[in-house]
Amino acid sequence: MIKFKRKKIHYVLVLFAAGILIFFMLLIHYSASSIDNKNTTVIVDIPNGSSFVKLTEILNNAGMIKNRIFFYSLVTARQAFRSIRAGEYEFSTSMTPFAVIDKLLRGEIKTYRVTIPEDYSVREIAARLMEHKLIDEKAFFELAVNEEFLKGEGIEADSIEGYLFPETYYFDRSMSTRQIMRNMVNEFWKKVTPAMLDKANKLGFSVQEYITLASIIGKESGDSTEKPLISAVFHNRLKRKMPLQSDPTAVYDLENFSGPVRRSHLKRNSPYNTYIISGLPPGPIANPGLDSLKAVLYPANVNYIYFVAKRDGSHFFSSSLDIHNLAISRYRVNRNKK
Repeated sequence: MIKFKRKKIHYVLVLFAAGILIFFMLLIHYSASSIDNKNTTVIVDIPNGSSFVKLTEILNNAGMIKNRIFFYSLVTARQAFRSIRAGEYEFSTSMTPFAVIDKLLRGEIKTYRVTIPEDYSVREIAARLMEHKLIDEKAFFELAVNEEFLKGEGIEADSIEGYLFPETYYFDRSMSTRQIMRNMVNEFWKKVTPAMLDKANKLGFSVQEYITLASIIGKESGDSTEKPLISAVFHNRLKRKMPLQSDPTAVYDLENFSGPVRRSHLKRNSPYNTYIISGLPPGPIANPGLDSLKAVLYPANVNYIYFVAKRDGSHFFSSSLDIHNLAISRYRVNRNKK
């Protein structure tokens, strides 16, 4: 009887060991097999604070888990119960479950390459970021004028306009709107050095005035070789207390403006319109690039006070009104550029 029981126990143990062996063989096969052969791209968004149970539910609903028991077992074997980085992940159904878990453990969230061109306004930057659903639009515009936030970023101004540096960034959707804006401002302070600010101060410009003039120069021309000449025109006008008469300033505070600047725009009663105000407007009209920022500090040594756009997009510069008027006629411009 005892001998029979021992045989029975031995038989059960053998079956149990065989079962475990078969299970692990199936687990190894599962872990190394593609989810399917369709090679479909699947985007999965893991919210902040998600538990592993919530994570697996999200993956399962996205069709990334073929067998929950094997998936849980593989997770246990990989000791992957620790926190998974929140964010947006991009998977392919040709991936193996092992690769899926490995990607989650490494926190390889999907990033978006976002290029912010020079001389974009805050509104245009927000629209570019919204294309990739990277920001909360309402939060973005609230922070753009939030006094506490601005001071925390070293901005002594009423708006963040001018301080969101144009650059190519890599953002992800786990980042908050505040983080994204802070990264762009940090890039500004990396590029605008204390030496540059000191130079601007010696020229008689506050930080805000410096950025404001740079933004006007940038909006007037995208040609870096012309910017020192345009800068010289504005420097000379400021010294002579002449209106800057910059077209882009006349339409800056018009929401959703597009198209050519017309005579009616130049007569608008706006604190930014440099056709009706003297000196600089109260703040930047865009976010200037490094060429524009340097052009303010190093204007060309010329006595030009006028410029007019030529048909090829470049400008003709002059120091007398008579020559300027002739240039207008020559280039068939209907009204004075300056």
